[in-house]
Amino acid sequence: MSQSRLTGMFVVLVLAGAAARVQAVVVPPWVQAQLTAPVPAHEAQTPAVVLYSETTLTVEPNGRMLRIQRQVIKILRPEGIGYGVIRADSSAQTGIIAMHGWNITAGGQPTDVSDRDAVESAVIGVPQGNLVADVRSKLLRIPGVLPGNIVAGEITQELQPYLLAEDWVFQSEIPVRESHFSLQLPSGWSYKAYWINHADAAPTISGGRSAWTLTDLKPIRQEQYMPPWRALSGRLALSLVPPSGHGQGFGSWSDIGAWYLNLAQSRRASSPEIKQQVAMLTAPQPTLLGKIQALANFVQTDVRYVAIELGIGGWQPHAAADVFAHRYGDCKDKATLLATMLKEIGVDAWYVIVNTQRGAVTASTPPNMGFDHVILAIQLPAGVEDPGLLALSTHPKLGRILFFDPTDGYTSLGGLPGPLQGGLGLLVTADGSAIVHLPILPVAASSQQRTAHLTLNAAGTLRGEVNEVSTGDIAAVARRAVDTTTQDPDHIKTIESFMAQSFATFTVTNALIRNQRAHDMPLEWNYSIEVPRFAQASGDILTLRPRVLGSQTTGFLETKEARENDIEFEGPHQDTDVFEIALPQGFVVDDMPQPIDVDYPYAAYHSKTEVAGRTLKYTRSLEIKQVTVAVAQAEELKMFFRTIFNDEGAVVVLQRTTGNQAP
Repeated sequence: MSQSRLTGMFVVLVLAGAAARVQAVVVPPWVQAQLTAPVPAHEAQTPAVVLYSETTLTVEPNGRMLRIQRQVIKILRPEGIGYGVIRADSSAQTGIIAMHGWNITAGGQPTDVSDRDAVESAVIGVPQGNLVADVRSKLLRIPGVLPGNIVAGEITQELQPYLLAEDWVFQSEIPVRESHFSLQLPSGWSYKAYWINHADAAPTISGGRSAWTLTDLKPIRQEQYMPPWRALSGRLALSLVPPSGHGQGFGSWSDIGAWYLNLAQSRRASSPEIKQQVAMLTAPQPTLLGKIQALANFVQTDVRYVAIELGIGGWQPHAAADVFAHRYGDCKDKATLLATMLKEIGVDAWYVIVNTQRGAVTASTPPNMGFDHVILAIQLPAGVEDPGLLALSTHPKLGRILFFDPTDGYTSLGGLPGPLQGGLGLLVTADGSAIVHLPILPVAASSQQRTAHLTLNAAGTLRGEVNEVSTGDIAAVARRAVDTTTQDPDHIKTIESFMAQSFATFTVTNALIRNQRAHDMPLEWNYSIEVPRFAQASGDILTLRPRVLGSQTTGFLETKEARENDIEFEGPHQDTDVFEIALPQGFVVDDMPQPIDVDYPYAAYHSKTEVAGRTLKYTRSLEIKQVTVAVAQAEELKMFFRTIFNDEGAVVVLQRTTGNQAP
């Protein structure tokens, strides 16, 4: 299942131009009305502004819909030229009837283009979109767009959706002066309106048509580590309610779950081949947990991820027998196959429909299908216990359930990828589907422990051995990086890339990786380093950085403008370093940094530099405890990372002792 965010009708792309038609250009009245419209308030660096936006949705008695979208944008800066590209997606449920674009120069000269000038491509923003045959993107480039111009676009589409719903997203990353939405329903139909990130607004009703108008909408600032677009943008979600028997709305989360269960339940039938594979995989395992792990590992590693979501296939999984026979499928296919295999050993599992962007679905979100991924909730029978089973929750009816993502080949049973932690999912069950909270794992579940035993000579060269042990998401990232190399000797490039962030000149040798494929085990690296001129000499003084390598600071909060959005980390994690450096003969420590101890509810940092005999020892730890930090703590968090930055740059001063002066 996949989903991409569309920012209005215009997308920032660079394409081959389409020539404007040479005949007289007819500029429609809704565009002409904006040629003298005032520009909404905006910041100096704003690339463009929306002068006018309009969406009209007309519903026919049989459930078919006609949607017309119009938008007029004024280009303010060269960075806004990309708004002269119009995008529309088509599928078996969404057809494109017409596309049209206009460009009016600052001097009033108009040109236009139509859908015959459009370029069709694989669906944009969807992994492996080139494999999807019946979902396509159409792109229409309006030529000659320059700062000062006004560009306009119109898209007409015919819809036959599986769920009778509409989402009016009226907020953008640029200011919007005026936005309209109108809904025309046939006799006997009604709707339920849900306002998200905006105060409720009453419609104007006339002759079966409901219309809403909003003005002076502020832009959503794009910031690093911000919540997903769907969690922030103002929108109106409409559930269309037809006369009985005419279609499917979304009156409740339970309704959506029942609809999805109806699509998927028949696909979980087993086959003789599946039964045989289950018997072969589980026979060597003496415990039920071992059998569950064996089946989970098979689906993760032996069933290749391929998303071919044709028509209803965007929601309905393929039959488990077909997924097993072909050894490929998307997230819902892999979840279906694993649930079918688990049933063979007497273990139940239920679909959990989630969004991979935490916060896209919240407790206040109305029932809708704003999801893009499927995982499983596995019911753990009594007696199945293990400290590695962390992604646990207790359900009032199902008891202990373990959340597991069969698609993520780097997160073993018991763990949960960081972006899913703390989010909400729709647990699909036969006796009433409901929204559930996905657990947040302990910080130690995703960790890295780095230990180095090093020697510094009087010339300032540092040599020694480094050992790194990582688990959870940190290990998953490292394994993905290693898997991009094709030969074992190339694995050293992963270490070299990391080392280059800490040293200008260095050599890495004897790099050895352990447990690369054993994803239920910590990933371990051992390697040797040599760093010339690590310590800087000045007369009888040597200065060196006790934090030898690795950086935990970040500057994403160092902006001129005050932070507007909450901070979203991928997941809780822990990073520890222990660097022991044998000092050169003839030198003593003259000065060293003070200890650091900073502890907040969302993060903690501790560091200490000490000397024992001739060994300098530096230890530090960083913990990210929460996945979300409120914007009210942004300034405090910025100072937290500044503290880390200062600590990472602090130095130890070594003084040459009397009788050992430099020649």
